[in-house]
Amino acid sequence: MSTILVTGACGFIGWKVCEKLLAGGDAVIGVDNVNGAYDVRLKDWRLAQLRQRPGFAFTRLDIGDREAVRSFGRSTAGKGRVDAVINLAARAGVRNSVADPWVYLDTNVTGNLNLLELCRELEIRRFVLASTSSLYGRHNPRPFREDADTDSPLSPYAASKKAAEAMSHSYHALHGLDVTVLRFFTVYGPAGRPDMSLFRFVQWISEGREVTVFGDGSQQRDFTYVDDVANGVVAALAAGSGYEVVNLGSDRPIVLNDAIRLIEELVGRQASIRNEERHPADVDATWADISKARRLLGWQPETDFATGVGELVDWYRRNRDWARDIAT
Repeated sequence: MSTILVTGACGFIGWKVCEKLLAGGDAVIGVDNVNGAYDVRLKDWRLAQLRQRPGFAFTRLDIGDREAVRSFGRSTAGKGRVDAVINLAARAGVRNSVADPWVYLDTNVTGNLNLLELCRELEIRRFVLASTSSLYGRHNPRPFREDADTDSPLSPYAASKKAAEAMSHSYHALHGLDVTVLRFFTVYGPAGRPDMSLFRFVQWISEGREVTVFGDGSQQRDFTYVDDVANGVVAALAAGSGYEVVNLGSDRPIVLNDAIRLIEELVGRQASIRNEERHPADVDATWADISKARRLLGWQPETDFATGVGELVDWYRRNRDWARDIAT
């Protein structure tokens, strides 16, 4: 049994990763600052699921606070107690990062640095970093490969994750830290982030609200089911030594309008759509080349899009009494 420190434990992906680790017999130290970036009822709901499981311990912590992280390391994670760190704590989202880039730097860059320092000080050898497909710009050929040029980020969010990747590489080079960087592609599923399109579409269509689509809906996204992503994160713990960047995606891009039609069928209600101008930081399409994940992690997605969206719709129905009021 290993002890794994998981940051962002109350987040969408973090919650699922913790569940997978606990189910596999590992002990998990979960940390999260439970901030108000979106409705905390979702984070509280996820945390409540984890608190029911043996082997899970939780600390409320802001990874951007250097002294708090150091104190936590001395008192909770002490030397020899933690086998690996999975950093899933992040401010995410392209549009929000344009409005407030500072908070993205605080969490995604400074926070990641604080955790790298924690690994150095406590001699933790294994580090997994959550990154994003947003690093791939309009100029990259599809499907996106890990060796593509990512030096021209289109948003502060993407830029902050690029900086986190670079800093992680420096700690690998200087201190021998084994690092796997995972670039996630549009993760969706039950209890997901309410700023993501599929959660919003399910809520809006279920409640008869107008559906806002940025652009004409012809854009494509490589939607990836949250359980598949969590399996990839767990697999990355055993990926070996060195520094690696790995895509986790479905390898099956979906046209946004087709996603809306599927949700209409599952909900049993037609959407009233209003099209608005596409944001300049949005790309036309995302598509992951996942051959490296197959080779290095022995991983591939198992959940088809219709099944995954069906799980999201079912979760929404079960939790509709409060999920209907979540700001999207």
